[in-house]
Amino acid sequence: MASETLSDMSTKFGKLTKFEGVDFHRWQKKMHFLLTTLKVVYVLSTPCPEETEDETLEATHRKRKWENDNYICRGYILNAMSDPLFDIYQNVGSTKELWEALESKYMAEDASSKKFLVSDFNNYKIVVLRPVMEQYNELLRILGQFMQHDMKMDESIVVSCIIDKLPSAWKEFKQTLKHKKE
Repeated sequence: MASETLSDMSTKFGKLTKFEGVDFHRWQKKMHFLLTTLKVVYVLSTPCPEETEDETLEATHRKRKWENDNYICRGYILNAMSDPLFDIYQNVGSTKELWEALESKYMAEDASSKKFLVSDFNNYKIVVLRPVMEQYNELLRILGQFMQHDMKMDESIVVSCIIDKLPSAWKEFKQTLKHKKE
């Protein structure tokens, strides 16, 4: 039964979107979930058990299990990358080093993308010529990206900002919305 589940997981894994170098935070969460499901995520934070001269059979078993899980974990991470990124990262030593290299490169890029998200939201203006709901959905998409980056904004501020983005031709409607208690 467990092998069927692992087989199903492997089949579905092939359908996951490959990491192309953008939206690292989202990809990282999906990958962490997959590695947790496969019970190999621990190799990202647990060092390989040390060898000793009088190593017991149990210690040898733990070390081999860790090495096997490390290999599987590394393979899944590399397999979830686009070919150009695979080529860049395939020779990074351990799985932990691979994970840390990805974090250091792409978390910094995510930080700059947060600045662009804030700028996109602040500069967004609703125009009369386009359907309002279409533009509202664009704003919701931007706010959804805020959540993906763990950026929080009070709901009353969001509502006030969206009202302020309405076209000047909607002046009376904007006033009505601002003075409503709900």
